[in-house]
Amino acid sequence: MSGIEHHVLEERADSRPDRNLALELVRVTEAAALAAARWVGRGDKIAADQAAVDAMRLVLDTVQMDGIVVIGEGEKDEAPMLYNGEAIGDGSSPATDIAVDPLEGTTLCARGMPNALAVIALAERGSMFDPGPCVYMEKLAGGSAIADLLDLDKPIAEILGLIAERKEIEIGDVMVVVLDRPRHADGIQAIRDAGARVRLISDGDVSAAMLAVSENSPVDLLWGVGGTPEGVISAAALKCMGGQIVGRLWPRDEEERAAAIEGGYDLDKQLTADDLIKSDDCFFSATGVTDGDVLQGVRYQGARGASTESLVMRSRSGTVRRVAARHDRTKLRAVTGARYG
Repeated sequence: MSGIEHHVLEERADSRPDRNLALELVRVTEAAALAAARWVGRGDKIAADQAAVDAMRLVLDTVQMDGIVVIGEGEKDEAPMLYNGEAIGDGSSPATDIAVDPLEGTTLCARGMPNALAVIALAERGSMFDPGPCVYMEKLAGGSAIADLLDLDKPIAEILGLIAERKEIEIGDVMVVVLDRPRHADGIQAIRDAGARVRLISDGDVSAAMLAVSENSPVDLLWGVGGTPEGVISAAALKCMGGQIVGRLWPRDEEERAAAIEGGYDLDKQLTADDLIKSDDCFFSATGVTDGDVLQGVRYQGARGASTESLVMRSRSGTVRRVAARHDRTKLRAVTGARYG
């Protein structure tokens, strides 16, 4: 998509460059996307997700790192692979935290809809926010020009007015991307009453957060309650791209609220990207499964070929790479035992 700025900042001359893990992680998301793409439009989101998980796990085992899954597919008993707390990589340094969403938008993939992605984020050990019992969080995300305006304590109409003023546009030109959920009905009406526009999405708020911070994007702001794991992954992407995400934990019921308080979580605190990913050196990779606003999906080329498009980023250098790759599916099957491709 033309909205994402491509730029490469040189590493400081007096700093010895270390290994850029982002370039290894792109193989991981490519594998997951290629596996999930075989299930696009087939109506089986569980099979699509499992295919992505299996392929991602297979390649992660080859990456030189001592990784721990902080954001995974769930607890061990519910997720046989890529569960929270699982050790991944070959066990060598560096020690890292990992957040994975092997298939963001399982329903999108199953229904053949746009914006399904395979996603992974990585940061130094101990620097990635663990959401504990809280599955959801309130979120605001936008580009660097409006980062200081994001405040979950302000009414959404007030924020929209400030955005329009900052960008020197009419409020009717402001576009807000929102997950299409019943819990957002009042907020959507408030956005419309303020005179702004709403872009509803069925799933996929990692790609939506990236869209909200991209230059030349039709979207100015991400608003609403979405997954806390997706919030952490989005924070890694935004630390690389620029912009800001602000989140606040949103317990679904009193039992979850009590568990969060018992676990020491501050339910009133607004969490920024630096709270969600404390490290200044994090990595992010996403590969398109279906065509979308941010990335092109997997395309098949004849009986053997396939192409993928990925975004690969590193926060320390500010490097954002768009990687177009061609794959020989016959050779991939021979190497992986037909696990993906």
